[in-house]
Amino acid sequence: MERIWAPWRMTYIRNAAGEDGCIFCQAWEANEDRERLVLLRQKHALIMLNRYPYTCGHLMVAPLRHTAEMDDLSDEELLDLIQGVRRACALLRDVAAPHGLNIGMNLGKAAGAGIEEHLHVHIVPRWNGDTNFMSVTGDVRVIPEGLLESYDRLAAGLKAG
Repeated sequence: MERIWAPWRMTYIRNAAGEDGCIFCQAWEANEDRERLVLLRQKHALIMLNRYPYTCGHLMVAPLRHTAEMDDLSDEELLDLIQGVRRACALLRDVAAPHGLNIGMNLGKAAGAGIEEHLHVHIVPRWNGDTNFMSVTGDVRVIPEGLLESYDRLAAGLKAG
């Protein structure tokens, strides 16, 4: 039998039930962008890497306002959120050159929201052939790049653009 090691997964398992506070609010308030994987702060939203990505470059855009409901956001906040999504897509296209992008929101636990109290948008870069037998047979994702390497590459792309 072959073994697949994913040592980062234990951090997720340990922290999944015990994290205090909201990761988006903490990221907004902290002055630790690289440690918290924040790539860009806008007036009403932030763009950050997902610490437990589906693939390298998996970004999230979250409003500053701590809410699970889109109806709670003003038009200005919604516009800033969607402009963040557009900027995240452009950044990924420029730096990671994906063949496509998955963009989505999971609103509520029943919809699969891992952080249900603070809405956010996922932007997942995709490449032709990136879904191989691993995810089908072993419920495993192969991520070919480390988080901080992805962060540094994307942050450099923001500075260049």
